[in-house]
This record gives sequence, C-alpha cells and structure tokens, in this order.
Amino acid sequence: MGGSPYNGSSCPPPPSFIDPNNGFCAATKTFHSLRPAVPLPPPSQPISVASYAFSLLSASSSSSSSSPPSNPAFVDASSGGASFFYPEFLSQVRTLASSLRLRLGLRRGDVAFVLSPRCLEVPFLYFALLSIGAAISPSNPASTPQEISRQDAHKLETFGVATVLFDSPLFRSLLNEIKETDSSERDDDSGIVHLSDVAAILYSSGTTGVSKAGAITHRAFIAMTAGFHALRREGAGPRQVALLAAPAFHAMGFFHLLKGVALGETTVVVNRMGLEDMLRAAQRHGVTQMTAAPPTVLAMSRWDGPTDLRALESIMCGGAPLPEEVARRFVASFPWVVLQQNFAYICLMYINASVWWGGTWQGYGSTEGGGISRAITREESRRFRSDVGRLNENFEARIVDHDSGEAVGVGRPGELWVRGPHVMMGNLDDEEANARSFAPGSWLKTGDVCFFDRVGFLFIVAPAELEQLLQTHPEVVDAAVIPYPNEEAGEIPMAFVVKQQGSTLTEHEVMEFAAKQVKCTSQTIIHP
Repeated sequence: MGGSPYNGSSCPPPPSFIDPNNGFCAATKTFHSLRPAVPLPPPSQPISVASYAFSLLSASSSSSSSSPPSNPAFVDASSGGASFFYPEFLSQVRTLASSLRLRLGLRRGDVAFVLSPRCLEVPFLYFALLSIGAAISPSNPASTPQEISRQDAHKLETFGVATVLFDSPLFRSLLNEIKETDSSERDDDSGIVHLSDVAAILYSSGTTGVSKAGAITHRAFIAMTAGFHALRREGAGPRQVALLAAPAFHAMGFFHLLKGVALGETTVVVNRMGLEDMLRAAQRHGVTQMTAAPPTVLAMSRWDGPTDLRALESIMCGGAPLPEEVARRFVASFPWVVLQQNFAYICLMYINASVWWGGTWQGYGSTEGGGISRAITREESRRFRSDVGRLNENFEARIVDHDSGEAVGVGRPGELWVRGPHVMMGNLDDEEANARSFAPGSWLKTGDVCFFDRVGFLFIVAPAELEQLLQTHPEVVDAAVIPYPNEEAGEIPMAFVVKQQGSTLTEHEVMEFAAKQVKCTSQTIIHP
C-alpha cells in the first residue's frame, strides 16, 4: 500500500536526555509523549480488535474474570426499544461471525461495504466482521450514487457480492441461527487475524476536497482503545451509559462503538429522532455521556424544556468547531456537564479545540492519525486557552519548518508530523496520496501548522493545506487562512489573499477556484 510501515510495540523509550517538561529530545529533534506508555500486544500476536475489546471486557468485569458485565451493552434509544445485555451480545456476535463465514463465505481480507443509518444491528455486524478479519467499509446512508461510486462501491456488483438487508429474514437468520458445527467453527477465529490487517476503510475529505480512503489496522484501533482503558482503570467508577449520536460510518462513532464494549459501557443508540425525544431518551436511560455535533449542542443550549439531565456528566462534541458563544451558553445551561470539544476543522481534517473556561476538555486527532493529543485532567484543561492538550501515549511528533524542511524545537511553528501505532496504514490504492502523506521513517504529515510550548502542550496555528491550495492560483502571491466564527457551522475558514500586481482577480473568482477543489468552502470568506 505504500503507507506507514510502523510495526513497533510502542514508540521507542525516550532517551535519558529528553526534556522532562515538554518531551523534546534535542538530539533527534523529536517530541515524545509525557504520558506513561500503554502496553500493547506484540506485533507477532494474532488478535483482532474485537477479541482485544472482549478480553478487556472480561478482565474488568466485577463478577469474575471470565464473566461479562451484567449491564446492557446496547439499548435502542426509542421508547420501548430493545436492549441487549453483554452475554447475549457476545453470543450473537459469535453466531453472526460463524454465519458470515459459513453461509456467505466471508474470510479474512475481504471487504464488507456497510450502508446503514444508526441502528442496533450495526455493532453486532461490526464486531462479527472484525472478529473474522473482514475489513469494514462504512458509508453515509445519505450519500448520493455518485459519492458512493467514488468509494469503489461499484466494484461490489462487478464481483457479484451478495447484498444483505438489516431488516430482512436473512440477516435475522444469520444473527440467530446456530448451525450444526463444531466448537472451533463457532469460535470467533481471532487467531487468524493479524494486527497489521486492515480493520476498517474510513473515508475523509481534507482541504483538497479529494475523498481519501484511509486503511486503519486492528493495531491502530487497539492502541486507541488501550489508551482509554488505561484511563478508565486509573479512575474506575460506575460504568458509563453513553448516548451515541455520532454516525457509525464516521471515525468518532466507529471508535466509540469499540471503546464502549472494551470498557463495559452501556451504549444507547440513537436513530433519527428530534432533540426533545433524544433528551427524553437520555433521561430515561440515565445517560452519563454523549457524543454530539455542534448543532445538537447549540440546540441544547437553547433548550428550556422540563427534561432532567442531572445524570449527564460529559458531552463530546465533534464533527465541526463549536463557537465560543455557543459553548458559553451551553455551560451556563448545564454547569455540571464537562464539554469535551473534539471537533474537525475544515472537512474533518483535524480535531481541534479551544478552552475558554474550566468546564471544557480539548483534543486533537484525525481519521488518518487517530487520537494525537488531548487534555486528560481538569488541571490540564484549565491551564491554557487555545491548546489541544498534550501528546497522547505511545506517540512521537516532529515540528518541521516549511522552508528548510528541518525539524525544530520548542515554541517554533511548523508542520506537525506524528508517528505511532495509532497511525493509519495508508490511503487505499492511492500511492500518490501516500507519497504526499508520509515521510521516511513512518512519519505521517498532518498538513497542520503547530507548535509545542515549554511544558509540552500542542497548539494549532493555521490550516496549512488550504493556504497552500490558494497559493497555487496563478494570480495569488500569498494567502493566509484563519477560523471565522459561525453559529451554525461552528467555524468557517476566512482567507486573506495577496494578488499579483495588476491582477483583476475578484473575491468571487477566488471562491470559485477554491470551491472546485475544496468540498466545504461554500462559506469561505475571502478578503483580497
């Protein structure tokens, strides 16, 4: 594939002369995580992320090491919706995995294209596919036929792949019928899945507007899951009840399904429902944490209904930036709730957040790089107003000067490069994109201009790719892009453009130029 060949069990241990305040090693020009390293399975160990999550689930059970938790695994958010407890969930996942192999012939290395809204069947299918080593390629059910065709779904017809509907008798039979097989055939076959195998193909659109298929390995998902499990183990308390409003085809929703099972949480799955019904579901099920997009947070900040959300402890806001005023309004309405801002700036290019008060947590990451940084304590969250936390466990980073191509140190801005087990394998069938995305040594180029301060906090400076795109216009001498507040969208990019002397280039022409190549610049503000 030509992407990241990273195979280490974790990032190399920092040398003895690393700066303990910020993790910077002057000899290698590399920033190391200040977090304790989290142990991961050795590269040679055959295990799927599904089996890994199940192993953490059993180990954390309060009853015994071999018994799953007694709380529900997944609950339908609708009134009177079904609930599946962990023993039933685990049993049906194994049955479905066996049926997918024996009846549909799915095997390790196959790719399953999943087109579905949020529903209770999705987590069963995801875990069954992952356990047999089939890669999941989820897509937005609202996608147009043209958008789906660009995701190579048209190959399904060419290869004669069967279509299975979630609400069909066939799927129900796959989920519930146990065929006469020996115990080894009913097992999840985790032994055949390698850590380097592709677990999911997730699509993202960066500021170039080109849809890229990121191949994410089992190892990457295990690394992210292990980090959350380590934090959960340190601050173990009552099991969380999470309301999942993020779509399962998106990296955030996909990962939270995995993380929820690994931590033994109860996940309340929301399908299409209005805000009032969603809040009632949160009250009914005693939801303690939620994932939500900025429009949902905005609507909640304006909510004056009678819903009791005193059980709610935190909201993870993702998908787009959240305006400061909306965040302030939300905190004023729900002062006991921690607002975790993990949002993607400009077409899900990266997760970025700013802290304006003590009630927010901030983080940064991407589909391609996983969770790169975050604040994990209230003290870290309160310390700065615009950082995105510290480098996550098992990560290394470099800040590379755009002009010289050399790595620089503390306080110096440059493009952020990262390396670690969280990073994707590469862009599927796109060697040109891989050549642009990776540097020798398995470094992922994020395209974002950042710097680390003297105590190891990461700051985002500017969306470099959009600036570089505008600078390719023949009549543009230079361009700078900054975020501009927008209540509905969160933030939109605002560009300052320096024209060639004598150029008659207009604002409309610049926006047209960008719109042809950048999927989400319809609201971009241009200042010539």
